[in-house]
Amino acid sequence: MPFYHRLGDMPQKRHVQFRKPDGKLYREEVMGLEGFSGLQSILYHHFLPPRVLRVESLGPAQPEYADFGPLRHRAFGTKDIPSGGDAVSAKRVLLGNSDVTLGVSRPTDSMDYFYRNAQSYEVWFTHEGSGVLHTQFGKLPFRAGDYIVIPYGTTWKMDLEEKEARFFVIESATQIETPSHWRNKHGQMNEHAPYTERDFRVPEELEMHTERGEFQVRVKARNQISLHVLDHHPFDVVGWDGYLYPWIFNIHDYEPITGMLHKPPPSHLTFRGWNFVICSFVPRQFDYHPEAIPTPYNHSNVNSDEVLYYCDGNFMSRKGIGKYDITLHPSGLPHGPQPGATEASIGKKRTDELAVMVDTFRPLDVAVPALELEKNEYMNSWMEGDGE
Repeated sequence: MPFYHRLGDMPQKRHVQFRKPDGKLYREEVMGLEGFSGLQSILYHHFLPPRVLRVESLGPAQPEYADFGPLRHRAFGTKDIPSGGDAVSAKRVLLGNSDVTLGVSRPTDSMDYFYRNAQSYEVWFTHEGSGVLHTQFGKLPFRAGDYIVIPYGTTWKMDLEEKEARFFVIESATQIETPSHWRNKHGQMNEHAPYTERDFRVPEELEMHTERGEFQVRVKARNQISLHVLDHHPFDVVGWDGYLYPWIFNIHDYEPITGMLHKPPPSHLTFRGWNFVICSFVPRQFDYHPEAIPTPYNHSNVNSDEVLYYCDGNFMSRKGIGKYDITLHPSGLPHGPQPGATEASIGKKRTDELAVMVDTFRPLDVAVPALELEKNEYMNSWMEGDGE
């Protein structure tokens, strides 16, 4: 993933005349990464893509980070984070660095404007709710469990189908891709991969508009939000083809890899960006060695910070952590099961936990809005018992 896809009408060759029924030219746009050497798609527009009626600044979009303080394990409760607004306006960044930001969004409204993130790939993990993501590439219905992956420069608008939704949101300074060890040299998913191309959903229906008027597009670029007012509907694409487009993968389609003894986090690897990975922890059978210990062993993630967003189920290795919580285990400090969790796991046959993990290879900062969500007692949860 991604693979070649096409939708709508287009000429037989690239960069040739392609005319409307009235004889005027459709306008070709090459949308690509890495200076024409990365992924790209070619789109055919009814209107000239550079047309913007007017622009204005809506202010900065850079997260404000707090001093981390002494090195410690940290946890944040997001269950009761305020709801309201649309998906973009409701998003709160909680953790981040120059490679990636992590946050949550709890919207109650559909969007009445269009949005384009020109500086980040976005992953909207749909914890709760359903709706439709509308883009210039077509529409993508989504549901709970979906990773919605949106490339740089995609113009989109989200409609909710329920009163409320909840997302864990990842913004990446680099492309989100499937790990190379799950793919063969041609880019096809290998037989040992925990998912296949059949599990990915791509746009299958274009929404082509030719309305004139005033249409607002909020553009995130250079850590600023700009308002672009267009004199035409931004979804004016009559056809496109290529490898760059939004797509969806559902966490419930991840096929867990299990074994005789405990498998480390790379066995749960789902996607990667530069200097971070995304892993999926899904219901699965436990290890089948007669003396196996199902809980993870204590480990020192010497050069990575580990973040877990807890979605559902019983989190066997964690005490005091529940649904909607986020834990941060920073590099430089060992972590593992709390007292009693290891013993309690012995003999268990399976787990029903559901969680998303992000491991970063540069330290994460804590954003100011996260401080009021912090569960300050979390670091002390390893101090129960006699320590043996």
